[in-house]
Amino acid sequence: MMIKDKYIDPFTDFGFKHIFGNETNKRFLISFLNDLLDLNDKIVDISYRNLEKLGLNIIDRKAIFDVYCTDEKNNKFIVELQRSQQKYFKDRSIYYTSFPIQEQSEKGDWDYSLTKIYFIGILEFAFDDMRRKENRHDNKYLTKVQLHDCNDKSVFFDKLTYYYLEMPKFRKKEEDLATHLDYWLYYLNNLASLTEIPARLKKDELIQGAFDVAEFLALNKAEKFSYQQDIKARWDNKACLDFAIEQGIEQGIEQGIEQGIEQGIEQGIKQGIEQGIEKEKIEIAKKLLETKMDLSLICKTTGLSENRVQKLKNYE
Repeated sequence: MMIKDKYIDPFTDFGFKHIFGNETNKRFLISFLNDLLDLNDKIVDISYRNLEKLGLNIIDRKAIFDVYCTDEKNNKFIVELQRSQQKYFKDRSIYYTSFPIQEQSEKGDWDYSLTKIYFIGILEFAFDDMRRKENRHDNKYLTKVQLHDCNDKSVFFDKLTYYYLEMPKFRKKEEDLATHLDYWLYYLNNLASLTEIPARLKKDELIQGAFDVAEFLALNKAEKFSYQQDIKARWDNKACLDFAIEQGIEQGIEQGIEQGIEQGIEQGIKQGIEQGIEKEKIEIAKKLLETKMDLSLICKTTGLSENRVQKLKNYE
């Protein structure tokens, strides 16, 4: 398989972790976190953590997020890249933050004092259907969530914070970039399609370094192979899902026409799409099971629950 793009796609597992998820390039993640988070004291250094060291049971260890790290003050950061829309992604993000909470429990006497935990979800989709007229011009790409008092809206607990970046809503062009966070978001949204560093970003030494490490030709042989496999899986999955949606729409229109009313057509299309996507996800999962891929990765790729994939495995 020939890769013709100059830069790797950051919305792949390999691409994101190569740029932001290793010790060599951690200056990029530090910069991104400092730009995004509302921190009184900026992050100076981070240490990447291994989920296996959390002492969790086997089932919990199957929940794998993209980057887990701590800073010099022992604050904890989970950065999760999510490519395809998932019905319970918000639930999943809450579940993920339970791991660093449990990790802080100490044997013997413990006063339950917790360090701060930040979850950052970088989403290649929007929570709302952007095809709907009322959502088409929604540019609110960043949502920050904390526990609040429902009456006076004051922050009740500031040690657990969630940031959701809905990247399709970030529509700024190069000439519109005003902050360093804008630079990073533009980089993420456009890296895979660029052939050179944009003039405005070229002036920033750190961003220029992020472009340099993302060059496909700069990867070693093993890295190129890993990236190619990642890209192939993504293309295959997209082709399957596109076909499922197309088939679902056709089936939905037929069902709607049979009902003979406009509402029936709309409902039929919706049902057809949902049924088609679900069916194709199952077929993709079956193929991945044949390759002996880890169940957690299959769940992440298809969006199916672990219980659903396990049932498919039992009937292989």
